[in-house]
Amino acid sequence: MVAMLCSPAVIAATAAGNCKGTIYLTFDTGSQSQAELIAATLRRHQIKATFFLANEKTVQGDYSLDMSWSPYWKKLADEGHAFGTHSFDHVYVVGDLPDGRIAVKPQFGAQAGQTLQWTAKEYCQELRRVDQRFFALTGKKLDPLWRAPGGKLTPNLLKAGQACGYMHVGWSPAGFSGDELSSEKFSNPMLLRRALDKLRDGDIFMAHLGIWSRKQAWAPENLEPLLSGLEQKSYCFATLREHPAYQNLLQQKK
Repeated sequence: MVAMLCSPAVIAATAAGNCKGTIYLTFDTGSQSQAELIAATLRRHQIKATFFLANEKTVQGDYSLDMSWSPYWKKLADEGHAFGTHSFDHVYVVGDLPDGRIAVKPQFGAQAGQTLQWTAKEYCQELRRVDQRFFALTGKKLDPLWRAPGGKLTPNLLKAGQACGYMHVGWSPAGFSGDELSSEKFSNPMLLRRALDKLRDGDIFMAHLGIWSRKQAWAPENLEPLLSGLEQKSYCFATLREHPAYQNLLQQKK
């Protein structure tokens, strides 16, 4: 990946006034079991991140975009974090259809587990449902950013998102936290070491606010040493609003 300079805003935010490079932390919703810990850790390090939101079932028995989560999202929004849509019902793409429609499978909602055939307009409505709910929860709009569940795209899906005004954001190979992998096969020390060794300037890092399937949660053991280790290497952090690939387009959409 081509190295990218820190933006002036990022440089000004660092105590030393310089940085070796910029890492873009992103978090997808999930079980929300680590949501408070992650927010508190970011707050302690004075780091801003980008969150991709879907209405997922949580360990509290509610859903991540229920009104019960309004104080959590509102506080993060007030602190200056960035937010994108992850599709309201965490809708996975199955494949493209010859007539231009998209085969999809929602993970949550009234049609969970069913394979549906959507038009680009219907997929757009799904993306915008998150924006509408986020405004109801926080009084603020999402950034025009979108991440498909699993990061999986098809040509029709990408066109649908773009036509709806959203820029798709994946993650860098080195930025895959591995927090959804088996903890027996991929231990936390192994994942931490891999991230610290391989993350470079401009990389987009991805983790979740909690994963149901992983027995040994990633964040409690790894997030603090990851941030401290990257800071010791003189990396700074920014939201995707400052990422060179999205910054100009985001400003144009304001």
